[in-house]
Amino acid sequence: YQRRVHGDPGRRLPAESASFSRPAVRFRIADMTVPAAPPTSMMPLELVDKCIGSRLWIVMKTEKEFVGTLRGFDNYMNMVLEDVTEFELTPDGRRLTRLDQILLNGNNICLLVPGGEGPIAADATLQPAAPLPTAVAVIVSE
Repeated sequence: YQRRVHGDPGRRLPAESASFSRPAVRFRIADMTVPAAPPTSMMPLELVDKCIGSRLWIVMKTEKEFVGTLRGFDNYMNMVLEDVTEFELTPDGRRLTRLDQILLNGNNICLLVPGGEGPIAADATLQPAAPLPTAVAVIVSE
């Protein structure tokens, strides 16, 4: 067993230096050669720019959600949507409103889901949760 030396993949250390010991416990360093991945960081406005022309599910800070096609936005995340469905949670249930075009204020947007179809589609894909096992507490007094 040999381990690679950091910075030089061709140079190796002898097997005895690849491990170290502690009292009664012995550890071994594994060969951790991982290819370097290209950086995938993306700024938020770049991600939203890639969504122009596609459907978005937008959750607002209030009890409203919108699903529509993104037509444009600005640096403040104000958005223009077309073919919009508004979902509003009321005491009587969920109310749906269809709109041709809207302008959303970016200050009130909480979450964007690219390609999302809204709360109704999300509710339909949810699986019922398995019941939690019942816990039994045993108290032992001495």
